[in-house]
Amino acid sequence: MSRSSRLAADLLAYVTRRPWQAEPLSEPLPLDALPTPALVLDADALERNVARMAAFLAQYGKAPRPHAKTHKCPLIAKSQLAQGAVGICAAKTGEAAALVAAGVHQVLVTSPVADPLRAELLAALARQARDADPRSRIDVVVDSMSGFETLRRCVSSADDLGGVIDIDVAMGRTGTRERDQILALADALSSTPGFRFAGVQHYAGQVMHLDGWDARSARSRELWQTVEEHVFALRERGFDPGIITGGGTGTFDIDCRERMITDLQVGSYVFMDQQYRVIGASGGGLFEPFEQSLSVLATVISQPRPSHVTVDAGFKAFAVDAGPPQPLTPGLRYRFAGDEHGVVLAEGEGTLPTLGARLSFVPPHCDPTVNLYDAYWVLRDGMVRERWPIPARGLSW
Repeated sequence: MSRSSRLAADLLAYVTRRPWQAEPLSEPLPLDALPTPALVLDADALERNVARMAAFLAQYGKAPRPHAKTHKCPLIAKSQLAQGAVGICAAKTGEAAALVAAGVHQVLVTSPVADPLRAELLAALARQARDADPRSRIDVVVDSMSGFETLRRCVSSADDLGGVIDIDVAMGRTGTRERDQILALADALSSTPGFRFAGVQHYAGQVMHLDGWDARSARSRELWQTVEEHVFALRERGFDPGIITGGGTGTFDIDCRERMITDLQVGSYVFMDQQYRVIGASGGGLFEPFEQSLSVLATVISQPRPSHVTVDAGFKAFAVDAGPPQPLTPGLRYRFAGDEHGVVLAEGEGTLPTLGARLSFVPPHCDPTVNLYDAYWVLRDGMVRERWPIPARGLSW
């Protein structure tokens, strides 16, 4: 056994030991009984969001292939599959391992692989999923012949690893724009034992937060036209992509109209966040097609000056790449004040809360905020009744 094989086995065993099942509390708790900062999930709002997205896409003959990089939680992934998702996306092999360990066996890894360790991990995950469920499907994006050769050296002829060709048009992060390489990859995946050509992916992350629905619509449609040309070339050579996947929450009501797309890689819709609220809806105003189901609860711990109060949630409680969090209480504003603390100020008719008060905040960016916590405190009917572990947090390999 190679060093990469041994390390892959050790990593999978480590991930398998992580808890993922719901942990009921001994008694329901009010929010003000929680230790803070606390990541709070409104389960009823979450379930409505999952159902709303699936029903909306079904109207256009599409399905969600939701991205678990947002929630990192198999319990949520299973709810999405139960409501019509055709699979679950994972950004990295570590996230995929956490999903497979919990019994999620339809996973697409959306980052390409270029090293033996990740290739060994993917091959082992495909076997693990197939042994648990013959209907399983583990896929990975491929964007280079070098990456494919790395995978080929680790995948046996008895394996069943799907390759999804990552097509880049304008983002420049991963993927290929070369027609010849796209065709060569389709040929290699189709003709190599242990592999199958599963389809194509196009993700335009730079479009998701363009200001204004019209601007997002025009740009997304322009990019998909280029992807369609590549798909046409594949079909001319006899390669039929069963999966044509991409898009996201910011373009869910745009990309659903693209004829060739089979499914959308929506993620943030389950929670929503401040970054998405301000991008603009199709009819103008805030982008709020889904409910805010995720919040961070903090406690007011000090008032060093009459002008503001201090809460116990700072850089360690919120992602910092998208500005400050938004207090759910009107008339208040938050600014960061270090690793452990934030400052809350009153604006307009707002009134500062008193010491010991609890405040809830809309995260600036939900995905990396979730990655800061071990579990969700799950709210139903106004009371916290469960904790849901987040076993894929920190698994960025």
